[in-house]
Amino acid sequence: MGSLLRSEEMTLCQLFLQSEAAYACVSELGELGLVQFRDLNPDVNAFQRKFVNEIRRCEEMERKLRFLEKEIKKDGIPMLDTGDNPDAPAPREMIDLEATFEKLENEMKEVNANSEALKRNFLELTELKHILRKTQTFFEEAMHDPYLAEENMGLLGEEAHRAGQALRLGFVAGVILRERIPAFERMLWRACRGNVFLRQAEIEAPLEDPVTGDQVYKSVFIIFFQGDQLKSRVKKICEGFRATLYPCPETQAERREMAIGVMTRIEDLNTVLGQTQDHRHRVLVAAAKNIKVWFIKVRKIKAIYHTLNMFNLDVTQKCLIAECWCPVVDLDRIQQALRRGTERSGSSVPSILNRMTTKQEPPTYNRTNKFTSGFQAIVDAYGVASYREINPAPFTIITFPFLFAVMFGDMGHGVIMFSFALWLVLREKQLMARKIDNEIWTTMFGGRYIILLMGAFSIYTGFIYNDVFSKSLNLFGSKWYPQPNPYTVKGEGTLQLNPANTTINGDPYAIGIDPIWQMSSNKIAFTNSFKMKTSVVLGVSQMFFGVTLSLFNHRYFQRPLNIFCEFIPQVVFLFCMFGYLIILIFYKWIYYNSSSHTTPSLLIGAINMFLFNYPSDTPDLYPGQRGFQAFLVVVAVLCIPWMLLVKPFFLRYQHRYGQLKSLTFLNGGQTDDSEVAFVSFPKSPGESTNTSVQFKHQQLSVNSGDLLNHDQEVVHNEVGAGLHHEEEEEKVFDFPEVFINQAIHTIEYCLGCISHTASYLRLWALSLAHAQLSEVLWTMVLRIPLSINGYFGSVMMFFVFMAWSSMTVAVLVVMEGLSAFLHALRLHWVEFQSKFYKGEGYKFQPFSFEHILDYGGDE
Repeated sequence: MGSLLRSEEMTLCQLFLQSEAAYACVSELGELGLVQFRDLNPDVNAFQRKFVNEIRRCEEMERKLRFLEKEIKKDGIPMLDTGDNPDAPAPREMIDLEATFEKLENEMKEVNANSEALKRNFLELTELKHILRKTQTFFEEAMHDPYLAEENMGLLGEEAHRAGQALRLGFVAGVILRERIPAFERMLWRACRGNVFLRQAEIEAPLEDPVTGDQVYKSVFIIFFQGDQLKSRVKKICEGFRATLYPCPETQAERREMAIGVMTRIEDLNTVLGQTQDHRHRVLVAAAKNIKVWFIKVRKIKAIYHTLNMFNLDVTQKCLIAECWCPVVDLDRIQQALRRGTERSGSSVPSILNRMTTKQEPPTYNRTNKFTSGFQAIVDAYGVASYREINPAPFTIITFPFLFAVMFGDMGHGVIMFSFALWLVLREKQLMARKIDNEIWTTMFGGRYIILLMGAFSIYTGFIYNDVFSKSLNLFGSKWYPQPNPYTVKGEGTLQLNPANTTINGDPYAIGIDPIWQMSSNKIAFTNSFKMKTSVVLGVSQMFFGVTLSLFNHRYFQRPLNIFCEFIPQVVFLFCMFGYLIILIFYKWIYYNSSSHTTPSLLIGAINMFLFNYPSDTPDLYPGQRGFQAFLVVVAVLCIPWMLLVKPFFLRYQHRYGQLKSLTFLNGGQTDDSEVAFVSFPKSPGESTNTSVQFKHQQLSVNSGDLLNHDQEVVHNEVGAGLHHEEEEEKVFDFPEVFINQAIHTIEYCLGCISHTASYLRLWALSLAHAQLSEVLWTMVLRIPLSINGYFGSVMMFFVFMAWSSMTVAVLVVMEGLSAFLHALRLHWVEFQSKFYKGEGYKFQPFSFEHILDYGGDE
């Protein structure tokens, strides 16, 4: 619990790794995932670092693996994922991996090139086959078509016939994409001025594009013309429309002979293509068995070299120096990992881990598991906790789902939410193995335990509200008896329960709200009063708890001034303003149930309390109420200057006079305005130098040689601390800045107590809205078929129930649940955490292979 309540204690360490052992040691630390390395070369270009060539080799291997993965997915071959997590390969194994990937890539490229060439030949032969068939049909139609003869005569012209010239037309045949036919035909007509004759026919079966692999639809065409000029023009037009021309014999016998040859070659190509595809499939299946493991190995190698680039080389070029943040409690595990890495590398020189003293702010590291990680993510979304600051996550585990349930109190809706979350929890291993990338799904699955608790708490609060889909459960028997008339308020037509009269038979309803209120017309007036007061009680209680947690922060960081000048007046102010109101709420609840007379409104009483205005017709709740309330108001007002003025003026006094009092023993008892003029320290622990502190009127010398009797490292730390103390003293105390900062915090807290208390009324408002929406949905949808008798009502109930259940899940569970979630989030971030939580730290991000593999090496 200590680790969960506060972040882990961190330390800055310095690592001295031998060059031959550095790779193996970093590999072991990556498997451990408890070390965050610092970049000791921030000004060095990424292309000028020592291991940039190794990283380039890793990126090249990743490129080849991605190429293989693309080919595997293209063929639909499943990639085997056994869940194995192999260790990072040794540097010498990179050569074997590179050779394997190079061989596979070259083999796949060669297979793809051969397959593409074969498919191109197959496409050409297939198109030629269709051309021979279609052109044969064209010529046969031309022999029996008199209209075509007339067209040919018009194309040749009458002069040629009169001159006795032989009728001889040239033609070209080819294949073109079907969607280009209309434009192709218009261009031929315009460019050749109608002196060509075009026939085309569609190829029914789609053809495969050898480059893209897409299925395309094409058409066969044949163009008749006369003369070389038209022939040249037609070929240019075909080239422009990317039509493929094929040689077509003029005689029927030659066409038949060519068709037989084409069919023979197509059969041979089919055989060769099948063998090529089989070989490709075998290669890809073998690669699919190992590609996941290869990816893991390459990414681990790349991550190790990327980390090694953050290290410094010593002057001998035989040792790498690194600095890292790590948890103090895990130093032994880190030492063991370094020893394992040294043994793996075969180095005889052990790696050295040295703790360093620093004034830098350490990173924040909160250990989490699959249950607490979701709640920690809610807190970190607002801001990562400052180092060793109280972590709100343990308290959020309970308060967040509870406040959500106060706004979402319905047993039926809670069961739906709980069942969905329970399914996610029970099948989490199978769902995690699918690795679904949908962002909404990832968010819901990551917060499955949050949803589970929200559903469970919603069932509880729904039981307290006695609300199930806007209906009640009469488990213990109602204690109200509104009939006959004396037990109801005046009004015969409606049922209104009057709590002022003794209408309860025996003890009250055992747990929750009596179900008779569901039938009462003044139900909202009763539940509003109950839920509004409950919201104020819960809100003020949580704010008190938040202020109390600030005390633990002040004590841990040794800030007694904050305890006396901030914590105590804050608690007193909050109690005088709203703690007293909570006491009155409980007092009125108890006093109301034991008395029959009318009590005054607490809201009017609170207003009168701060205005010191008490009407004569308003009875007191208890003797001496007015004097005690006046005392509370005066104390609350006095707390404001206490929070505003005491701390800044005390700091100014301490800055002016506290320093001189601490130097009195050095200054011979003088208390004048002496100031330090010069301070000198030993340059190194091995020197004996007179450390002098010079004041305005005298000089005091201290022989630092006496310090050499202590441990050398202790002397070094003391000197460093002295230098840091000197730097701090040189900072000028800015009283206006301190005063303005304190004024801002005081105003924020005082106004926040009022606004935050009012903000907790959203618990009541959303609970009321949720209940009313549920009742409206029941009344306007499901109640209609329930009021119809007979078979028609049953059939109608079947369809209406589907609509009602769909709207219940979509509107009341999903949308209302999201709304209540966001409001609960705001109550924790603003109203609760603002009392004690700064959130000014930065997250601990260790070098971890698990994290790198989960995010695909992108970070």
